[in-house]
Amino acid sequence: MTQRILYFLVPGTNVSPFDVTMAADAGFDQVIPLTGIRPENVTALVQDAIFCRPPGRFNDTGIFIGGRDVHLATDMFQSAKQAMVGDFRVGVFADPNGAYTTSASVIALVERALVERTGGGFEGRDVAVFGTGPIGLCAAVLAARQGARTSLCQLTAEDDAKAALRFCERYGAKVEWVLAETHRQKINALSGAEVAICAAKAGIRILDREVLDAAERLLVAADTNAVPPSGIEGIGSNDRGLPVELARCAFHAIGPLAIGSLKYKTEFGLFRAIQTSSQPALLDFTEAYAFALEELGRSKPAHS
Repeated sequence: MTQRILYFLVPGTNVSPFDVTMAADAGFDQVIPLTGIRPENVTALVQDAIFCRPPGRFNDTGIFIGGRDVHLATDMFQSAKQAMVGDFRVGVFADPNGAYTTSASVIALVERALVERTGGGFEGRDVAVFGTGPIGLCAAVLAARQGARTSLCQLTAEDDAKAALRFCERYGAKVEWVLAETHRQKINALSGAEVAICAAKAGIRILDREVLDAAERLLVAADTNAVPPSGIEGIGSNDRGLPVELARCAFHAIGPLAIGSLKYKTEFGLFRAIQTSSQPALLDFTEAYAFALEELGRSKPAHS
């Protein structure tokens, strides 16, 4: 009997139970964890997987690249793509720390809110992304690639500007690095923004009422933080395009549970795509974004 097998490749010592459960629910019969994997190990592992089945069975074998480091995941994803030989190919899906599907969902929801409010998307918009971790990096790249003038806002002295901008450059995204460690710097970073995205650590208020009061051009704000207090004051967990009014600032809010719902559907859908696509699927956050947009297109606008 045919067994659909998914190999998990992660640099660390364990795989994510969330991702394992998602893969199993999406239809994989076996999920095989391979830990401690580095980019230089990927080629041999992928080629070991592609040659054990005939080319026509590419839907029955998949490679998932996880872990927590988006820089390593990018290297591993590129190595996996280059490891294919002729017609011997399998699907590859990268989603380190859930950052690819989460950032894709953030940008898709923001774009939908912009279109609903103004009739246009990211093109020519000023976007400020607060938080330079995996989700913030990917969100900044996606926004920039949709034509936005994007700023990546440094919140702590430990944020690595060189590594972050190198990641953006790998995807051809022009992103500006902006200081936002102090209250005044946050105000300056947000003052001209039409879109604000908070992708910082959970349980920390990044943009409070006073900072938001300076954001007179703000149209849409999205917050990935589901742990109280919210990262952006005024945003509720389930908000999906809900209007929020402050003293001099009015925006449409997108909350973390709305993002999480679309992230879940996107990750599930991409695991299914490995098993159903007409060609071996190669999926990172750019494909995740396209899928999230399609998923939103199948749903009605919601303001809750």
